[in-house]
Amino acid sequence: MALSEAQKKYLRGLGHHLKPVIMIADSGLSEAVASEFEIAITHHELIKVSVRVSDRAARDEIIDSLCGDEATGLVQRVGNMALLYRENPEKKKKNQIAESLIKRNSPRLPRTPSPLLGQKK
Repeated sequence: MALSEAQKKYLRGLGHHLKPVIMIADSGLSEAVASEFEIAITHHELIKVSVRVSDRAARDEIIDSLCGDEATGLVQRVGNMALLYRENPEKKKKNQIAESLIKRNSPRLPRTPSPLLGQKK
């Protein structure tokens, strides 16, 4: 996923306070960890991943394999932390539906005239 610099800057700001959701140690990227990664990024869209591997090349390889599909983008990598983003179109639809329901069901308050409008000097 190709993100512009402005998008990356915005996502870095959102991801600054996040704690790592997925932690990968010396055993590497197993199938169980990969499936948990898929679940987490689908649900949250923006996640922090901690890769605690001693070899820098292995760390880069694991992060590249997490960003393997074109939909997942690497926002930032600092040391052993990686901030990853993948847009979830289902989540966007649910938010739009919820917003339309809130607008439709919100009570409308009757408009009351201001007491200052009716006064004459």
